[in-house]
Amino acid sequence: MAVAVSERSAPAARPAPRARRQRGGRAARNVGIAVALFFALAPIYWMLSTSFKPELEATQSDPSLLPNEYTMGNYQSLFNGAMPFGSFVVNSVITAAAAALISLVLSAFGGYALSKGNFRLREPMSFLILLTRMLPLVVLLGPLYLLLLNANLINTMLGLIIGYISFAVPFGVWLMKGFFDGVPKEVIEAARVDGYPRWQILLRVALPLTIPGLLTTATFIFIDVWNNIIYPLALINTIENQVLPSGLMLSFTGQFKTNWGGMMAASVLTSIPLLIAFFAIQRSMVRGLTAGAVAGE
Repeated sequence: MAVAVSERSAPAARPAPRARRQRGGRAARNVGIAVALFFALAPIYWMLSTSFKPELEATQSDPSLLPNEYTMGNYQSLFNGAMPFGSFVVNSVITAAAAALISLVLSAFGGYALSKGNFRLREPMSFLILLTRMLPLVVLLGPLYLLLLNANLINTMLGLIIGYISFAVPFGVWLMKGFFDGVPKEVIEAARVDGYPRWQILLRVALPLTIPGLLTTATFIFIDVWNNIIYPLALINTIENQVLPSGLMLSFTGQFKTNWGGMMAASVLTSIPLLIAFFAIQRSMVRGLTAGAVAGE
């Protein structure tokens, strides 16, 4: 009887190697996450640390991890100096918000047409839109500059917004197409049977089902526009009309010296709106990205 009991209890000891492998897998995963977090957060820490360093300490050849002498002068000079930092912020908010809103509307219409439309050139147009997104922004800058020059829109906020929209819409159309692909065809067909025209199907049926996708697309477009530096440098001529990325580069970068402390302080303040926007809608972004991934399977 004792032998039978021991034979039955023997298989219970087998999961021990599996448990060790699971613990080893979790440890390796945690190490990988820690390394990724280090590489992601190290530049942010360095930006914060440098923003509190005096000018001489920020330009030393052997920089320290912590400031030897803390100062708020870099932040105070942003608002008390000759640089129009407030104008940069206002211009960035206006252009980025307007470009994101207009691009989102156009992307919703374009994505719905490519996803649910039945016209003959749907597939070629889809790849053509994707091809325009693959082109470098510098390639599109020349024709866009000539177009805005003939329309007298150089050095204007409207011209800059049009430039932002030119590269944001193709990206937004493809994002929204993936989200609209996740809307069941039965829902669209039921709305057509009820007598809804196409524009009401889009506004009353399709868009409410893709709200996470709308928020995700708007966030990505806003971040992409907010960080763009090529178009403002080419389309804006005066320092007062510049936006944050180009304005900070022109203000802090000189021929023989760069004010790293002031640039890092301005970068900290510039990153705050993006962080707030990201954490405010991160759940909707995760749902939107997940829905787009499922729709593409």
